[in-house]
This record gives sequence, structure tokens and C-alpha cells, in this order.
Amino acid sequence: LYQMHHIERTTPWEEIWQAMEQLVREGKVLYVGSSNFAGWNIVQANERAARRNFLGLVSEQSLYNLAARTIELEVIPACREYGLGLIPWSPLSGGVLGGALQKATEGRRSSEANQQRIEKIRPQLEAYESFCRELGEQPGDVGLAWLLSNPVVTAPIIGPRTAEQLSGSLRAVEIKLSDEALKKLDEIWPGPGGQAPEAYAW
Repeated sequence: LYQMHHIERTTPWEEIWQAMEQLVREGKVLYVGSSNFAGWNIVQANERAARRNFLGLVSEQSLYNLAARTIELEVIPACREYGLGLIPWSPLSGGVLGGALQKATEGRRSSEANQQRIEKIRPQLEAYESFCRELGEQPGDVGLAWLLSNPVVTAPIIGPRTAEQLSGSLRAVEIKLSDEALKKLDEIWPGPGGQAPEAYAW
């Protein structure tokens, strides 16, 4: 999977796809994905690829987690329409959704930037971690399970630093969040209100 990181605004799609087709012919690349594309970039890329009888994009790597849901407006609908697998990066918001209040002095959570962010969203984090305790699950596992409950999500990009963190993350695959639990998470971490334009036009 050749992942294009960020949109290339100065090169025509015809040239980009010509280069990618060559890489596929040479066996150096099997599939092409995007990262940090807007919804309209995904549409543009795949429509241009279709004109060339080329597969086009098969995946999109985007910032997506309970606290960062902007892509629900247009990127996720574009992925769903074109059959792209979504690969969320920073699925636990730099560790903030992984039990930040419980472990505020450990690892990435202890950075000054994360400490400021934790304070800014402390009421939401308190409600979130409390709800996770009610579920009997770790906050990080719930955050990953929430992502996996979306059929467009293929796999979150996790960043475990220890074997314990890796085995803990695997628990997320086993958690099936009920409709009630998903509704509660939406209350704590509201998204944009659906896809565009319904989210803001009516």
C-alpha cells in the first residue's frame, strides 16, 4: 500500500495516476491510499482514476477519534461511497483518551501541550472516564472500540510502547458497544451532527 501523505496541489491527477500505474506495472506497489485528504480530494482522485480504468484510492488515513470528528462531515461519506477503508491516526488523541486523568504524569500525557489540552477538556474527560468505569472497560479500549463500531473504519493506527499496551489494545476488538453506549459517547463527545450538508443546513 503506497500511502500519499497530504494532497499534492501542484501536480495534475493525470500525472499522479500515470506514475502510480507505472509503479503497479513494475510490481513495486499493489494499492494506493491517501492521507489527510478532504472528501472532495478523494472524489476527484477516484473519478480521474476511473477515467483511466485504474483502481484509484483504496484507503484514507485521517485524524479521527472521539474528540476529533470533523471527518464525519465529508471524508467518511466519500470513503463509504468509493469503498475506501478508513485508517484513523491518533485514535486516542495522543493518549488523552487513554485514561489521561488516571495517568496524567505518564508518557505522552505528561507533555505540557497535552496537560493544557487535558485541562481544557477536563469535564468531558471526567464524564468519559466515569462512563468507561461503568462499562467496566479501560478508556483506551473504549475509544478504539468506538472507532471499530464504524463500518468504514478498517483499523486504527495504534502506537503501543509496551507489550502490555499492545495486549490491552487488542481488548478493543472484543468490545461491542450497545446503541445506548454509543449514544452516551455521542453526548460526551458530540460530533458535527452527521454528514454535510445535513449537519449544518437543516
